[in-house]
Amino acid sequence: MKPYELTMAEAMEKMESGELSSVELTRSCLDRIAEVEPQVQAFISHDEESAVAQAEQADSKRANGENGKLLGIPLALKDLLCTEGVRTTCGSDILGNFIPPYDATVVEKIKKEGGVVLGKLTMDEFAMGSTSETCKFGVPENPWREGYVAGGSSGGSAAAVAAGECLVTLGSDTGGSIRQPASLCGVVGMKPTYGRVSRYGLVAFASSLDQIGPLSRDVSDCALMMNVISGYDQRDSTSVNIDTPDYTSSLVEGVKGLRVGVPREYFGEGLDPEVRSIVENSIKVLKEGGAEIVDVSLPHTDYCVAVYYLIAPAEASSNLARFDGVAYGYRAQDAASLVDMYKETRSKGFGAEVKRRILIGTYALSSGYYDAYYKKASQVRTIILNDFKAAFEKCDVLVSPVTPTPAWPKGENSDDPLAMYLTDILTLSTNLAGIPGMSVPGGFNKEGLPVGIQLQSAHFREDVLLKTAFNIEKSLQLGVRVAHR
Repeated sequence: MKPYELTMAEAMEKMESGELSSVELTRSCLDRIAEVEPQVQAFISHDEESAVAQAEQADSKRANGENGKLLGIPLALKDLLCTEGVRTTCGSDILGNFIPPYDATVVEKIKKEGGVVLGKLTMDEFAMGSTSETCKFGVPENPWREGYVAGGSSGGSAAAVAAGECLVTLGSDTGGSIRQPASLCGVVGMKPTYGRVSRYGLVAFASSLDQIGPLSRDVSDCALMMNVISGYDQRDSTSVNIDTPDYTSSLVEGVKGLRVGVPREYFGEGLDPEVRSIVENSIKVLKEGGAEIVDVSLPHTDYCVAVYYLIAPAEASSNLARFDGVAYGYRAQDAASLVDMYKETRSKGFGAEVKRRILIGTYALSSGYYDAYYKKASQVRTIILNDFKAAFEKCDVLVSPVTPTPAWPKGENSDDPLAMYLTDILTLSTNLAGIPGMSVPGGFNKEGLPVGIQLQSAHFREDVLLKTAFNIEKSLQLGVRVAHR
């Protein structure tokens, strides 16, 4: 087995025993990037010299008896996390030359624990998309099949792990942007509870929905990364000041007594038969392991798409107002007036999907329409949250598909925004409710495309997700490390 194929836990064990150095592991990942990146296109930027220097420093620290939860582990970041002195584009021309003067809190934590940052990853422009096809600096490809989407918006984060270019990545999830690409690329992805992980230094899309989380090769690595990035941060006013557990303590075999809810609305019309079969098989293995299977209802699921596509664009229109050519990034040249400079900068700097959502959001927030659209959507959001509270009185965890279908060919839904939005119908409600969600690999369809299993639990019960995912992983024994290409 080549070093880049190791899980993070395996690599740490080998480095601690002296069998492997961080430099060897990092060079293995860099060689893999050189081999597959022309096809996968997971990275917007990576810096080999810096990565090797970080790895040498990690090896030196280990030789001096120092330690760290990520000491010497090569990883990569979605390109909306601020990194001091390193370009952070959000996949957009308007931030094509933006170099942050500070690190996001999660980046600080990774560096403190000795992680080796290889580079920044492709994503939909400002995280607005489901395929990463709106990225201005390369479109990632599904490592399992040429010409197929990697998902979005954290498509580069999922593709990089699946292709073996690094051991773990960070992404962000505003409506499914970690879980959906994790499912389509056959890796593990977690969206933590809103408030569990600091959003300080995350370039905001929709502030009441955004959350940072890990994508990894297996459930154990997901738990290890959660131990690193979780915790209260006074610089994020939405960070919740509660104790953070050791998530690795949730990785125990056995689900006897676990109440597994199956939301009937998630198995309706439009669900691919092979996806249904793979999800039902995961429910079966949980039942055989002693879990109690409970039928539950989330009766307002049909409203999730409409509610999300009012709230998210409204918040985006507000957040993206700061990108006007004055303080950040791209500025149109030779404009006749200040107003013309604003217009030209934003017209040329943003892509079509971002402009579409800014227009929708601005309309929803405008005088005379706020009560009819944004306020009404916020009220229905509370009803959706109450659906989940009622469900979690009957069960500990919900099991469902992540997406109605496996990955699809690039360009298939590019000209039909509504069709694209509907691919997120099973993931949006998690963000609207602020609860944690996760995708764990469940198997492959007949074409060899991965299918993920979505798990959801009550606020701050990531431990339940990890325990359930760990047992699904152990039972299915898929044994897949990197995509075969």
